Amino acid sequence: MPGYIRVKGARVNNLKNIDVDIPKEKLVVITGVSGSGKSSLALETIYAEGQRKYLESLSSYARQFLGELKKPDVESIEGLSPAIAIEQKTVSHNPRSTVGTVTEIHDYLRVFYAKIGVPHCPRCGRKLSRSSPEEITEGLLRSYNGLKVLILAPIAQEKKGEFKDVLADLLSKGFIRVEIDGEIFRLDEPPTLDKQKRHTIKLIVDRLTVSEAERSRIFESIETALKMGNGIVEVRTLDGDSQIFSDRLACPVCGIGFPEINPKLFSFNSPYGACPACHGLGFRQEIDPSLVVDPEKSVRGGAFDYVGPYFQKTIERLVTKLGGSINVPFKDLPERIRDAVLYGTTQKYRFDYYSENSSFSVYKEFEGVIPWLNRRYSETESEDVKEWIEREFMIKLTCERCKGKRLREEALAVKVGGLDIAELSDMPVKRILEFLRNLEFSQKEREIVADLMEEIERRLQFLVDVGLDYITLSRSANTLSGGEAQRIRLATQIGSGLTNVIYVLDEPTIGLHERDNDRLINTLKKLRDLGNTVIVVEHDEYVIRNADYVIDLGPGAGVHGGRVVFTGTPEQLIKNPDSSLTGAYLSKKMRVELPLKRRRGTGEYIVLRGARQNNLKSIDVKFPLGTFICVTGVSGSGKSSLVVDTLYPALRNRVHRTRMPEGDYDAIEGVEYIDKVIAIDQSPIGRTPRSNPATYTGVFDHIRELFAMTPEAKARGYKKGRFSFNVKGGRCEACQGHGVVKIEMQLLPPVYVECEVCKGKRYNSQTLEVKYKGKTIADVLDMTVQEALEFFQNISSIRSILQVLDDVGLGYIKLGQPATTLSGGEAQRIKLATELKRKATGRTFYIMDEPTTGLHFDDVKKLVHVIHRLVDRGNTIVVIEHNMDVIKNADYIIDLGPEGGEDGGWIVAEGTPEEVALNEKSYTGLFLRNHLNLKPLMKEACVE
Repeated sequence: MPGYIRVKGARVNNLKNIDVDIPKEKLVVITGVSGSGKSSLALETIYAEGQRKYLESLSSYARQFLGELKKPDVESIEGLSPAIAIEQKTVSHNPRSTVGTVTEIHDYLRVFYAKIGVPHCPRCGRKLSRSSPEEITEGLLRSYNGLKVLILAPIAQEKKGEFKDVLADLLSKGFIRVEIDGEIFRLDEPPTLDKQKRHTIKLIVDRLTVSEAERSRIFESIETALKMGNGIVEVRTLDGDSQIFSDRLACPVCGIGFPEINPKLFSFNSPYGACPACHGLGFRQEIDPSLVVDPEKSVRGGAFDYVGPYFQKTIERLVTKLGGSINVPFKDLPERIRDAVLYGTTQKYRFDYYSENSSFSVYKEFEGVIPWLNRRYSETESEDVKEWIEREFMIKLTCERCKGKRLREEALAVKVGGLDIAELSDMPVKRILEFLRNLEFSQKEREIVADLMEEIERRLQFLVDVGLDYITLSRSANTLSGGEAQRIRLATQIGSGLTNVIYVLDEPTIGLHERDNDRLINTLKKLRDLGNTVIVVEHDEYVIRNADYVIDLGPGAGVHGGRVVFTGTPEQLIKNPDSSLTGAYLSKKMRVELPLKRRRGTGEYIVLRGARQNNLKSIDVKFPLGTFICVTGVSGSGKSSLVVDTLYPALRNRVHRTRMPEGDYDAIEGVEYIDKVIAIDQSPIGRTPRSNPATYTGVFDHIRELFAMTPEAKARGYKKGRFSFNVKGGRCEACQGHGVVKIEMQLLPPVYVECEVCKGKRYNSQTLEVKYKGKTIADVLDMTVQEALEFFQNISSIRSILQVLDDVGLGYIKLGQPATTLSGGEAQRIKLATELKRKATGRTFYIMDEPTTGLHFDDVKKLVHVIHRLVDRGNTIVVIEHNMDVIKNADYIIDLGPEGGEDGGWIVAEGTPEEVALNEKSYTGLFLRNHLNLKPLMKEACVE
């Protein structure tokens, strides 16, 4: 009997002391509005306690390296087993990690290639094989029986020299004849060779007629030739027919030796297999001169605005000494001066420096801005400085030696079915499966690799099952989206075959088109059927309907949430639409409505021509301005390549004069119609607990001004800065205003614990004595947006900002909530709210990537309303999205596909949602029909 996981008295975050029973070995969906407590229950209670109890079961020796995990705020949890969380995080930031290494498929392929791979000469491409003297003898008796042959040993191949000593040594060993450059000479009468010319020398070991009677003589001659020829022997008939044999892996023509073939040879993370030029990365990074200087600005006017004052003065003095002006655009300076500034000088110059207190002179060469950046990059121990230099000034160039394949040339010369391991890894997963299934093996090879093939195919099929059939094994793990990374982890977990485990997944449908939902559901059920409990935090209607059991939290968000509003089957939830918001939307009692009309736009367009980044097929794309545009398509169809990698940097560089790397395209038109380009993405609003919604939106400035105007603050002489936790004065110095103290763990990521001095309030006791309407500045930061709205209802400057946060569905978050605890979706909506409060220009071009991540049906409704508000001001919004409730609200759709990876990158359909829905080639159109209440597409309609 599987039984239940019984949670009693859960009080983590906003959970209201809840009790809930979760059936084991079932697919359980936890749903509810954003901020209702889903992650608090699934991840911070069940998973955290499962992990803590597992660590407790380890030996004290093991535990000392892991540290102690804090017990979640819960009375008890019964029926727990080891828990694994599969979250929306990038698998790895290490450039050495690929999809193949993360899933371990690359490890199996390495063994596969080591066992049956056929080596070829890296230089001439000749197939290499090794034969013993016995095998060579048998072969000669079969093929050359009755023929007169020469048995030769190669001594030198196309090498310069006189070779006097070599020929004398051969004579001393009893050999008689040698072939030099095609002519036969006696060793006791050697020719004089031109040492400046290249020569080919072959020792004639024997001349005989091949027959069974001569078997032992043939064997001995072959053995001698192999010894003298470094493992290579040539057998030639008198009419010139020649065959070359080797007892080791070496090219008989080029003379190149081949290393031992083992799995390490195919590992780009091993010095044995990695390309020696790029050390297995496939690329090299170098400073790009065009990113180092703004050529439109003068030296004095900010051409090098990132250098310090000392270096700035040095550059100015150098330019002046060389006869240039520091007040003209850098591009207008003579080339010799530009080169001196960028690359340095070999000549020494005197540089004079003056300040208020001192002056001094230095006689030296000028290092150059690029060498200075290179030196800083190589010498700094700061990861932030390295990251800054990489981001701002460096470009990645494909390694010229391995052509981006990461491996040494010998590894790439081993082939299976005509492909090396890098070529195989560059294929989409579904193509690799086809390739492997069509391979023809000898009986011996089949016996060697049968088990290996089964495991490789099994793991590849898991990737297909989670909708990643378009992905390549060579793709760097740090380029994966959160959804792709999560589904790769999911596929890896199924491959591990664990049982009696609790799996906690956070929105596995992120980035997944509705077409692929079935495959994901089947994968989750497969995980369940292994004997595991699968708990999924999810808002997707299809996943909820396919669950065994649903737990709905709410009824609202933040302080208004944290309660269990429903437990039961999906069918029971649909039959009780009044029980919760989720039930109301599933039963269609509530819905995200269609817009009353579609906008036609301003009549102007941004046109991107010849877009060919990644898998894009040199497409021309029109973006109608003044409209809400959705870019859709199955996973891997090219949406991010088009919008994030190409359109956004191309517009940004032209409108804001930035220098972002752009995807490949021919031209962009219509930029003159916009004056601002803003990407509202899901990156954090800050990297430390010091950042929070109040500081990011700017509302905290108004709140601090309000506190500075109180009688108590005026009496003490406190200014606005006193109420900032970022500067000395009012903040707690024990934690420097963080409210938490960072503790480094030996083998785990650092953890933050509450400051013991200020108890997490961030401020010192004197600052907290100042109150507004009975509340301290720390109390205000602890308020939710909705609580603060009520508290500051009469302060319009504060209320207007808070109202926008509430409008985008963030009424439940606290003003001082650390940025590190906000989800990607929450961070994105904070940025959206910040944009909404700005003064509208009507010419802003917004770009958003999957803004519905983490949103309940009801939150999607709010988001759609906010998007319409922004577009109604005359702005343009381009959204990459899979959510049909958002897509059906668009004015214009650009649908890419038809498939993912190499089979994607085309425009399948474009136009209004109604027009796309009538396109029989569009997967998006197929699912859109139901949401637009259109009839199924008839064959007759398709013919037209």
